[in-house]
Amino acid sequence: MVVIDFVRHAQGFHNLCSDNLKMPDPLLTSLGEEQCATLQQVYGADNHAKVRLLVSSPLRRTLQTTLLSFAPVSQRGVRVLAVPELQEVSAMPSDVGTPRAVLEKQTDLFPADRVDLSRLHVGWTNKGPGSPYAFALPVLAARAKSARRILRDLTKDLGADDRVVVVTHGGFLHFLTEDYEGVDPGRGTAWKNTEWRSYEFVSEEDDNVSLKETTESVKRRAGSEAGLTTQEQIELAAVYHGFLASEQAHWPKPRPEDIRDYETALSEPQEVDVAA
Repeated sequence: MVVIDFVRHAQGFHNLCSDNLKMPDPLLTSLGEEQCATLQQVYGADNHAKVRLLVSSPLRRTLQTTLLSFAPVSQRGVRVLAVPELQEVSAMPSDVGTPRAVLEKQTDLFPADRVDLSRLHVGWTNKGPGSPYAFALPVLAARAKSARRILRDLTKDLGADDRVVVVTHGGFLHFLTEDYEGVDPGRGTAWKNTEWRSYEFVSEEDDNVSLKETTESVKRRAGSEAGLTTQEQIELAAVYHGFLASEQAHWPKPRPEDIRDYETALSEPQEVDVAA
C-alpha cells in the first residue's frame, strides 16, 4: 500500500509570537526556509525519487514548504496540488487563506507550472458559521474525514513502492491522522515545524478512511516500535479537543465579509474568487 508522508509546514511569521496570529496568511521566515533545506536533505534522494504526488494545504506557508522541501520532485514535473480541505483549524487571520485569484498573481512564489490551484473554489477562505471549514469540532472531524477520502482517491492507482507527500498544519494533522501521541495542548500540536511522519491507509474500503503510522516511522521519530493504544488515543483526543473548545471563546470572530452562505458561494462562477 502506498506510503503517505505527512509534513507540518516550516516556521512562519505567525509562529514567532502570538501577536503575529493576526497576520493574514503569513509566509515563511528565513529560518523556515532553512528548515525546508534541511528537510530536503534529510528526506533523502531515494525517497524523493519515489514521490508521485505532492499535495498541500493552500495556505502560503504550506505551499512554500512543499516547493522548497521537495524541489527535486517538483523539478521533474510533479505539480503541487492545493487541497482546501487541508487548511488549518482556526479562523485566526493567520489561518485564513488567500483567494485563488490573488495566489495566481504571486507567480514569483507559486508559478503555475509548479502549483495546481484548480481545487480552490469560491468560498474556500470562508471559515464562518455554516462553512465546511468553520472552526467547530464536529466540522473539523468531518473535514478531516473528507480530506482522508480525497487522499485515498488520489492514491488508489499508485503502487506499494510509491510515496505521496502531504504538507499541512500542526493542529489539523491531529484531526487528519486521528493520532494524538505527544500532544501538548499548550502548544496546540505535537508536531514540530517540518516534522514528517509516514502513514498508510488501514483499508481500501474502510468507511472512516483510517490511517495508521508505519512501524518504520514510529521507530524513526520515537526510537521504539510501540505506539499508543486505541484507548490512549481516545483519551488524548478528548484532552486536545477540550483545549481547542476553550480557546475558541478567546479567538476573534471572522470578519463580516468572510461570513458567507457556503451553498451560495459554490453556485458562483468558479473562476471568480472572493477578495480577502
